[in-house]
Amino acid sequence: MNRRGDEVMKPALPIRTDLSADALRELARKEKVGRVVARMLAIAHALDGKGRGEAARLAGMDRQALRDTVVRYNVEGIAGLYDRPSTGRRGWLSADEQAQLKQVILERPDVKRDGCVEWTLSTLCEEVIAGRFGKTMHPASLSRIVRKLGLSRQKTRPRHPKSDEKAQEAFKKGGSTPV
Repeated sequence: MNRRGDEVMKPALPIRTDLSADALRELARKEKVGRVVARMLAIAHALDGKGRGEAARLAGMDRQALRDTVVRYNVEGIAGLYDRPSTGRRGWLSADEQAQLKQVILERPDVKRDGCVEWTLSTLCEEVIAGRFGKTMHPASLSRIVRKLGLSRQKTRPRHPKSDEKAQEAFKKGGSTPV
């Protein structure tokens, strides 16, 4: 503001002119993403000489959104009018922890070491996630991670902890084992 209280107008941000307003409108007609269409039309209105506030209002946005759009358009061209992908929420388990989890799942549990005969989602949550990584997780959340790792959540065939592998192989071949 100056001494009399009048607002001092800053010069308008220049807009690149490699595409004309008509060319932008033509691209907007072919575009399928509504937000990009609005940004193209707002820039086209501004290139036609409309005030920034009026151009923004006609495109359904506010002046600041139009200014941000012009800055990105000046730097990146048409590609700057598209939304950038969001990074999303960080995963609960790091990539290293997921690799360790996958290795644990692929190895069969040891009764003496792990205290179970087969892995279930709840035992993995209690033994591996809480015990090794110090994190808590619901079995449903672990199910999504297991699927993302390319593993099935089907259980293996039950196995008795005192089963004798040699005796089973001999039985399959039709022989009996000495007791």
